[in-house]
Amino acid sequence: MPTLVLFGLAAVLLWSLAAHRFERWGVAGPAILLVLGAATTVWDIQAYGAAIDSPISEKVVEIILAILLFADATEVRGGIFGGEGRVTARLVLIALPLSLILTAITSVYLIPESFVAIGVIACVIMPTDFAPATRLLRSRLLPERIRAILNVESGYNDGLISPIFGMALPIAVVLAPILQKALETGSDTFSVDETELGHNGQKMAEAFVNAVPATLWALVIGVVLGGLIGLALRIARDRGIADEGGARYIMLLLPLIAYGIATIPAIEANGFVAAFVAGLMYRVTRTRGMQQRVIPHAELLLVEEVGTLTANFVWFMLGGAALLAFSVSFDWRIALLALLALTVLRLGPVYLSLMGSSVPRADRVKIGLLGPRGTATIVFGLLAYNVLPDAEGNIVLLVMVVTVVGSILLHGIAAPFALRALERRRVARTSADLPA
Repeated sequence: MPTLVLFGLAAVLLWSLAAHRFERWGVAGPAILLVLGAATTVWDIQAYGAAIDSPISEKVVEIILAILLFADATEVRGGIFGGEGRVTARLVLIALPLSLILTAITSVYLIPESFVAIGVIACVIMPTDFAPATRLLRSRLLPERIRAILNVESGYNDGLISPIFGMALPIAVVLAPILQKALETGSDTFSVDETELGHNGQKMAEAFVNAVPATLWALVIGVVLGGLIGLALRIARDRGIADEGGARYIMLLLPLIAYGIATIPAIEANGFVAAFVAGLMYRVTRTRGMQQRVIPHAELLLVEEVGTLTANFVWFMLGGAALLAFSVSFDWRIALLALLALTVLRLGPVYLSLMGSSVPRADRVKIGLLGPRGTATIVFGLLAYNVLPDAEGNIVLLVMVVTVVGSILLHGIAAPFALRALERRRVARTSADLPA
């Protein structure tokens, strides 16, 4: 067993022993696992870098993401876009693309040397995940409607970003050596060998062209597999053929099978999209005819627990990634990009997308500011680091680390404090307005 995996499993085991007490104190698991990951890898950072930059690590991270995407898709309540369909559709179909575009533009403006990877950077730092700020979703200081909207949105945006990420990453890999040669020779004398240009141009064209059929095949696999298995389980449960235990195993195996079929060399589809769409269709067909259209929690339990376990392992990996990223370099421009991504680059598109909706202005601001970054950002960042050349990979890794650590501070610590302060002010104003 690779040392990295062994240490990761030990760290998650240690956290599990004391998780209940720490959570009662308000200490989130991601923060503790990040510290454990850093403490474990501080003795040999370069060995850790080699470990995460390997085919085995890439495949492990991909499988983890497939499980998490499937779990996110199956946990949504209601129809395709949940109980707040129109609001969620605005967020994921308008605000999310606009956020990606603005982030890419900001990236190339702040960090020109990241030009070839701006699409990758945008896909890495914009998905939301409430793992580092679970207290926000449980906090009664937030209206129930806002919590429901944020929960559904976070379950969708990483699945919708994955096909864009799947196209942006190979394009960045192809363009990186061309840009490197331009920087080495100088813009005035830059020339690319005709054979090299043809090879790279062909690869870039293939990346564009193949991304569309890869996504379409993934959609077909997800729709067919998820729809049929969900329908079959509903019939089997209604007739007493299957029980809750069988349903739990089905929900754990389905994303792995969807991802596995999609990544067969003869198909070469996007395994992440296949797993996510399989989760959507499974939920739709499994809950058809139900009054609340919600998968019973007893059936969700296993995939939820495995998803939490694998997410904990990802947070452990972030600790070592943070040390690795900071040991290479630190640039204030990257810190500024992360801050903008966590605030205005999300707030602006969210606010604009919800104009004319039933969401009040104050709630639009809250939804825009409460967008934590977590597991999906880490996984996308690790995959990009694994695939991209050293220079671009280091930039993406540092952006990912700074964004997630910043989100822990902003959404895990500052946001609950700010909400409590606002609630105290509201109570004080209400008391002052009451007649004596």
